[in-house]
Amino acid sequence: MTRSPQYPQLDTPCAVINLDTVDRNVNAYQAYCDKHGIALRPHIKTHKIPAFAKQQIDAGARGITCQKIGEAEIMADAGLDDILLTYNVLGERKLARLRSLFDRIKTLRVVADNEAVIEGLSRAFSDSAKPLEILIECDTGGGRCGVQSPDAAVVLAQKIQSLPGIAFAGLMTYPAAGGGPKVGGFFGDAMAKLDAVGIDCPIRSSGGTPDMWKAHEVSNVTEHRIGTYIYNDRSLMAREVCGEDDCALRVLAEVVSLPAPGRAIIDAGSKVLTSDLLGLEGYGCVVGHPEVNVVGLSEEHGILHFEADLSPFEIGERIEIIPNHVCVVSNMLDQVHLVRGDVISTVDVTARGKVL
Repeated sequence: MTRSPQYPQLDTPCAVINLDTVDRNVNAYQAYCDKHGIALRPHIKTHKIPAFAKQQIDAGARGITCQKIGEAEIMADAGLDDILLTYNVLGERKLARLRSLFDRIKTLRVVADNEAVIEGLSRAFSDSAKPLEILIECDTGGGRCGVQSPDAAVVLAQKIQSLPGIAFAGLMTYPAAGGGPKVGGFFGDAMAKLDAVGIDCPIRSSGGTPDMWKAHEVSNVTEHRIGTYIYNDRSLMAREVCGEDDCALRVLAEVVSLPAPGRAIIDAGSKVLTSDLLGLEGYGCVVGHPEVNVVGLSEEHGILHFEADLSPFEIGERIEIIPNHVCVVSNMLDQVHLVRGDVISTVDVTARGKVL
């Protein structure tokens, strides 16, 4: 006989989110930031849902972080009015959208790491009644965008100060995991050099969920940007940032085939679970089955391996998987299912696919 399926009213594969866990995660980290005097600016790329962004603001967050203009537009449409856009904006069409967004919300800031971006922003905002505030992105070890030295940050800050329509607001970085000391050193040096040329640096924004509980150790950071903490995932479990009970989002999948001893196939492949490994082996943690490994993904198939003499599943059985990287899962799905007690509701992932 097939075992009773979990959430029989839901079709699989899908994402199920425990709202009690979300509440606990949001409130716990806000309390940490409040205790240490750090402004929290959550990154909405993890959930992409305005209601969760509002919950984070209501809990005490300073504002939100978006990566792309499309995400920010969705959040602004929902009433979020303090947004940091952490991506270089280039091109006349995007600059026009940025200006339109700026003109309709209370606070919009952006980042830049080169003169071409800064000059474009100045042209787009040269006739603005108030200047667009810009943070200089700094590469403190993450190896993505960012100026490579404090001296380069000063040069760009001076460039910003010399142009119409824009104003220098501070420094921003996304460090590598464990990179707090490098952030502190880079920011400290840059702040001293900026002070020497008479430029104030009120905002020093860092980020990253892997170092969330160490944010207070970098004393010259005023703001921490963090996304994954609202749901958590297997990569954070591996770093001992959270436990399994702190993982609010689970992918619900169904066993559709038992083709050979030691192998099961589920209906969640790379289009749901994501192929991101983040240094891990396998593609997720099967809840309640430490003996089972998610060893492979094709687009619509997940391949589970276990010892050949075991029989952990039956066809039609439903399992929960904690994904390696939960942010990508959010962007795969049009809707997610929210659970509180016995009540299940379904909401749109409104900002999914907003990559422009």
